[in-house]
Amino acid sequence: MPLILHEHPLSSYCWKVKIALYETGLPFETRRVEFHEEASRAEHFARWPLGKIPVLEDTARNRIVAETSVIIEYVQAFHAPSLGLIPSDPEAALRVRALDRVFDFYVMDPTSRIVAENFRGGEDPVGVAQADALLAKAYGWLEGELAGRTWAAGEDFTLADCAAAPALFYADKILPFRANHPTLGAYLDRLEARPSFARTLQEAQPVWHMFPGRKAA
Repeated sequence: MPLILHEHPLSSYCWKVKIALYETGLPFETRRVEFHEEASRAEHFARWPLGKIPVLEDTARNRIVAETSVIIEYVQAFHAPSLGLIPSDPEAALRVRALDRVFDFYVMDPTSRIVAENFRGGEDPVGVAQADALLAKAYGWLEGELAGRTWAAGEDFTLADCAAAPALFYADKILPFRANHPTLGAYLDRLEARPSFARTLQEAQPVWHMFPGRKAA
């Protein structure tokens, strides 16, 4: 297959790209990166020296593409130009890209920080409190912003929804929001029912036991 996604099935940012790829209907291969295995880690750093996942390898065009939003734009530009995950209208595209950044920076990043504290033993209560506060602010803003919309930026499924699905799914496990944010909760329900995300979640089930959650108080 010309498209190879180097990923891990628990990574939220890998989920973001997989959702987009499933939306395209394009065939692609996934290859799992295991950072705890020396050979796998070395191979991945040789591929992408900054070492992050996911990375898309396009063998037909001899390209390595990193960073989730860039990967999705690349796939649409070179493999699925009619996909519409990034709208052709400039104003609509800006709205989609802005929401994409909100979900990555203000939902997924603080969620990841809280989970990372579990790995490290929970020695940064101030950092965790700051992450919780940022999540709460994001929830409040999104509750109003998404009111009356089917998807994040309107009636069409876009890049913003690819970012929202893993971010909100993990965030709800860390700082649950459904009880106090019904609009956000209903939106997550729709995301989980979307075939591209439902398939991604199903593929993560065999390794879900590895997800540490947040450290108990």
